Amino acid sequence: MIAELGLAALWLAAALAGLQLAAGALSLRTEAGDDSDLGSVVRPAAVVQGILCVFAFTMLLWLFARTDLSVKLVAENSHSMKPMLFKVAAAWGNHEGSMLLWVTVMSIAGALIALIERRLPERTMRATLAAQAFVGLGFYAFLLFSSNPFERLNPPALEGLGLNPLLQDIGLAFHPPTLYFGYVGLSVAFSFAVGALLTREVTPAFARAMRPWVLGAWIFLTVGITAGSYWAYYELGWGGWWFWDPVENASLMPWLAATALLHSASVLAARDALRAWTIMLGVIAFSMSMIGTFLVRSGILTSVHAFAVDPERGTFILALLAIYIGGALLVFALRAGSVSEGQRFALVSREGALVVNNVMLSAILGVVLLGTLYPLLTEAMGVRVSVGPPYFDPVSAIFALPMLVVMAVGPLLRWRSDRLGRVRWQLAVIGTVALAAAVAVLLLAGAGLLPSLGLVFGAALLVASVLPLKGRSLRLLPLATWGMVVAHFGIAVALLGMASESAFNQEKLAAVNVGETTQVGPWKITLERVDPIAGPNWTALEGVMSARYDGGAPIVVTPQARTFWAPPQETTESALVTRWNGQLYAVIGKEAGQGRWQLRLWWKPFVPLIWLGGLLVALGGALALVGRVATDLRRRSAQRRIAERKADAAT
Repeated sequence: MIAELGLAALWLAAALAGLQLAAGALSLRTEAGDDSDLGSVVRPAAVVQGILCVFAFTMLLWLFARTDLSVKLVAENSHSMKPMLFKVAAAWGNHEGSMLLWVTVMSIAGALIALIERRLPERTMRATLAAQAFVGLGFYAFLLFSSNPFERLNPPALEGLGLNPLLQDIGLAFHPPTLYFGYVGLSVAFSFAVGALLTREVTPAFARAMRPWVLGAWIFLTVGITAGSYWAYYELGWGGWWFWDPVENASLMPWLAATALLHSASVLAARDALRAWTIMLGVIAFSMSMIGTFLVRSGILTSVHAFAVDPERGTFILALLAIYIGGALLVFALRAGSVSEGQRFALVSREGALVVNNVMLSAILGVVLLGTLYPLLTEAMGVRVSVGPPYFDPVSAIFALPMLVVMAVGPLLRWRSDRLGRVRWQLAVIGTVALAAAVAVLLLAGAGLLPSLGLVFGAALLVASVLPLKGRSLRLLPLATWGMVVAHFGIAVALLGMASESAFNQEKLAAVNVGETTQVGPWKITLERVDPIAGPNWTALEGVMSARYDGGAPIVVTPQARTFWAPPQETTESALVTRWNGQLYAVIGKEAGQGRWQLRLWWKPFVPLIWLGGLLVALGGALALVGRVATDLRRRSAQRRIAERKADAAT
């Protein structure tokens, strides 16, 4: 009965999305759009749709929590012996459940827009909600006709097949929902863009209304990518944090587009410029989300975290991609002529710097997109090629390095027009730091060209990011400015971590007996013993090692080689020791004969800076979001008081 209730709620939500679309579209026939009885149902339909989707997803969570093996999805992705956390996480750790989560988050976003968004003209608001319903209908159809999460099994299974052991990790339990919030936030930006195009209301008010959604999506994407990178680092046992895997790229591409959109929307909101460019980026950002969804679920690639191997479903998503993006581009082509670029500005200005960075981000996006799709295109023609770091690293750097220079200088410039001579002492400070870093890197032989450049540019950006604070009252500084400073500082920190790890990483492969000692970097590691242990749904061999840094006190390190039985799979659980200057990374492998055990050890100087930087970037976004929302609330309160005074004066 629980499954049937969930399915019924999903059907009702789909019907309401249809009503929302029809009512919103028909209300656009009038110029005012705010006095139509039909149009007045758009907001309530969005709210009730959100409630129904939350109910449907709650029913799915319930089915997984009680391991209802009469439901096909539960039987294929859960197991009665699994810990409760992973039983619940299994609800979105599969194709159907993740798509239901996607629709649920999107419907919640639509409901929130309907409830709280009052800054836009009502006609534009209804067009936006109609566009949101249009996007939602495609995903409802996908769920109801191709990927029903509530499908029953007759007879019920005796036991479930379990969840992919690699996904049975606290990081992966929360990583997908975080990314979905990001993807869906970009669908809201897409709907705002289409709504504004339809009503020709591409104004600063439109940008101010859209910006918190883009900012929220960007924060979630940042957190999701950072968490996913750290999960790959410690869970997969290969010691890396980014492999340019197509699924990794599927989350990076929307982030790049959202970063460009965020800066463009800020220019439109503050200076009424870049109107058409902002609209186009809104379409591109959601397009990247859809392309990522297609890559992960179409079955055209193999990855540890690809969801489905089903070309039929992939064709469905490809059709949705064509409809959404093709339709949006058609509307853009028809209406772009009526959308002017707005106010002009000089090249040497803060707007000019933001435009340059937008172009560089778009170029990097193109590099990643090409490198991701090229192997798929060649394979379709019968030629297998692989594209990895030898392509992505240097080609991306061609555009990333100029972007970092502009990122360092741009926040120091004034709006509209400025002179570089006005900020000459700040430029001198940045140049001096860069020169000092370059000399230091030259003294460290063997760092490699790209890591060396990363260290130099990272050090310069680290200092440049705090220069906008010079001479200003920190107590009175707007939160949005704090957000920019913290986010740019986080980029510099992450860049230093990446460059340090690439430049100074040391690896040791060894086969040792119990009691034997080996060394990696400044660490001496002794294998004390190997113990068999058992978990709730796995057994493992645990290596107990003592690790000494530069002859210091011993630290116990316990990597594991686990064996799961449902589904049967072997995994490695790395052991990490974190110091202020880096991380020791230890993995135990199989017995190598004659009582020896395979050990894989890394010393990774300053590698935690990568994820610390990612979190700082997200924190910067959160500060900016709180600041923007607070400013909007103050502006609305002031406008309300002015209106009340005018009304009092009139009476």
